[in-house]
Amino acid sequence: MTGRWNPPREAQNGGVTVGVQLLVPIKPLHLAKTRLRTERTLPEEHAELVTALAMDTVLAAATAERVREVLVVTSDPALTHRFRELGIEVLPDSPRAGLNAALRHGDHLLDERGTKIRIGALQADLPALRGTELDSAIAEADSERSYCADRQGTGTTLLLASVGEELRPAFGTDSAAAHRESGAKALLGSWASLRCDVDTETDLRAAEELGLGAHTRKLPRVNESKPNRPEIGCSGVM
Repeated sequence: MTGRWNPPREAQNGGVTVGVQLLVPIKPLHLAKTRLRTERTLPEEHAELVTALAMDTVLAAATAERVREVLVVTSDPALTHRFRELGIEVLPDSPRAGLNAALRHGDHLLDERGTKIRIGALQADLPALRGTELDSAIAEADSERSYCADRQGTGTTLLLASVGEELRPAFGTDSAAAHRESGAKALLGSWASLRCDVDTETDLRAAEELGLGAHTRKLPRVNESKPNRPEIGCSGVM
């Protein structure tokens, strides 16, 4: 999953263009994934870890057949440069007021362009993501507003709006419950790689058990203590 991303795909179903436009919001590097910092972590090492997690997520999502395009939403100049080098469109996070505001802004921009078809939001910390599992989740959602909870069952890794509708994101503490209460359908497939988001070192090891993407896998931090690591499953069971 290296190299440049291919242009957006359009599939025809009875003359109607289908496919999800996935927004991937990413905080500025110095604010992102603070629970993955340790006393020994240099700022540049942490920034490279956050970047690798996001790059592996976005490139994997771009391989899914039911994904029409992937757009990153961020205000971070380094991330903007890295993703544009890969041919990924980056939308500016002009509100700079958190993930939900960034997602609403991205949704609004696509609406203004007149290119909005079906919006989805994908968390940027899924370094073991498989495009086939993302495809399966989108297929299970069908045309309904839906969400996929993380492996703990409390957070949300994927949120899908109905065709032409607003995303209405509610990411944050207990976002799975918030999305369920908003009327979104829970997606129940196992999809271990789609549920395995990375907020802590334990999560990172769990993602490693599934098989990390190329950018995260090559980081020194991921490889420094493999022989002594316990086996940690990430089965996706709720």
